[in-house]
Amino acid sequence: MSEQRVRVEVDGAGVATVTLNRPEKHNALDPAMFDAIVDAVEQLAADRRVRAVVLHGAGKSFCSGLDITSLGSGKIGGPRDLLARADGQAANHAQRVAYGWSRLAVPVIAAITGNCFGGGLQIALGADIRFATPDARLSIMEVKWGLVPDMGITQSLPRLIGLDVAKELTFTGRIIAGTEADSLGLVTHLSDDPLAAALEIAREIAGKSPHAVQAAKRLYEETWTGSDPKSALALESELQVELMGSPNQIEAVTAGMAARAPVFVDPD
Repeated sequence: MSEQRVRVEVDGAGVATVTLNRPEKHNALDPAMFDAIVDAVEQLAADRRVRAVVLHGAGKSFCSGLDITSLGSGKIGGPRDLLARADGQAANHAQRVAYGWSRLAVPVIAAITGNCFGGGLQIALGADIRFATPDARLSIMEVKWGLVPDMGITQSLPRLIGLDVAKELTFTGRIIAGTEADSLGLVTHLSDDPLAAALEIAREIAGKSPHAVQAAKRLYEETWTGSDPKSALALESELQVELMGSPNQIEAVTAGMAARAPVFVDPD
């Protein structure tokens, strides 16, 4: 397909900007978009230059969810294609477009504007940090189509809101504004320009030791929910021992003592 569904650009600081690129359809998820997002995650995972990722949608919206027109027309091969799980993969093809962001070693910041519905919201929930405009429109919308949310929401939503709120939003499918999403904890910050805000914090993160940042993400991803204290405390120590005395850790201390900007090396 000649149309590029997802654009990936990496700047000199190691900040990757990922753009969902179907603006005329509010970046709705058709088969090509599913494939392109999975490919983008794999590309970023293999690129050792990348220290932070900013994820946003071209045009007016972040992502309006599943392209129901494509589903109804038969352009999507059916649930079996989207729900197919490759050997060794915890997530199926549809789940990987959302869950994959949490599995990246580096932080992912989502910039939410316009509509962020259904699968689009689940993609945003896969990010580590979310900025949204006050008037953004968010919804766990699957009930509208007689479905349940099934793109990794069981791994993301429990970390953000209570069970009762999750049920209410899922049972009703109601659309909430960015302001309410912020008060509920679905988004991290409100911003009139979420892309600029996301890029600013991504550049700040990119200036820190990439080994320390990636270790911190791993620490929280593996222990935040459902981890027993013994294994969580052991992982803290394990990661700390790996960092102590490493070149980037020494550089962080040396630069801090000299009041200069640190120069870190990328992970192998």
